Amino acid sequence: MKKIIVVGSSNTDMVIKSEKLASPGETVLGGEFYMAAGGKGANQAVAAARLGGNVYFAAKVGDDLFGKQAIENYKNDNINTDFVFIDKQNSSGIALIMVDKNAENCISVAGGANNNLLPEDLEEVINIINKDDIVLMQMEVPIKTIEFVAQEASKRGALIVLNPAPAAKISKSIIEKLFLITPNKNEAELLTGISIKNDDDIKSALLKLREMGAEKPVMTLGSKGSAYLSNDILEFVASRKVEAVDTVGAGDVFNGALCVAISENMDFKKAINFASCAASISVTRKGAQSSIPQRKEVDMII
Repeated sequence: MKKIIVVGSSNTDMVIKSEKLASPGETVLGGEFYMAAGGKGANQAVAAARLGGNVYFAAKVGDDLFGKQAIENYKNDNINTDFVFIDKQNSSGIALIMVDKNAENCISVAGGANNNLLPEDLEEVINIINKDDIVLMQMEVPIKTIEFVAQEASKRGALIVLNPAPAAKISKSIIEKLFLITPNKNEAELLTGISIKNDDDIKSALLKLREMGAEKPVMTLGSKGSAYLSNDILEFVASRKVEAVDTVGAGDVFNGALCVAISENMDFKKAINFASCAASISVTRKGAQSSIPQRKEVDMII
């Protein structure tokens, strides 16, 4: 069975849900507070595991209660945690999240140990990567770590997937090693320099990403679904219409699910639809990892 090796961040999310998002200098009262396991890397690893993937997670957490609880949670989801390292010097990552009545959110992250996940930590991880394994990464760990993993995994014939979030500039040397890149609209604009206002702009941005070296660019469009190229033809996969409660982590569920579908050799359009269905379930629930569905839930609505 192909491995899905997720290299990325592990956070604990502290969430306040209120009527509106606070503006600078403003205090908003009357919110509801809860804590949830999060981090883009961890969310994607959990999503892939719950949806049937053979998942290994490479990350770094602090030597604190948050980190210890995170590792236990990953084990409970049948994720291999051999490469979740303990950082004795830095705290576990923490994300402060505000969510408004329309399920829009703003997030501030203290990276902690995530910022100390370095190439030298990952030598053993590289050694387990085989041809056609899937390596999934995001942008909440150091860019030099992403560069190192992309370079070494490509030498071994792995399929490298990058979710370029949070938005950041990425060198062509990374993009040209990618099997798949999954930006949202804002991330695609930053990567390509193309202002996206209509379908023609979406196509232009996807073509540009492909020209930069990414074999299969996919753009996520929130409630409008996602877009990809079939040869040079722009194709859309619509999202299911649901009543969103919390959109935190929806993109991570999409990415984890898409990697599972690819590992199972699904037709690409069906793979995107599978990922979209998984994400549509997650937005109807609170939290990041707590909202991630099991495989049987997704299979029921495909």
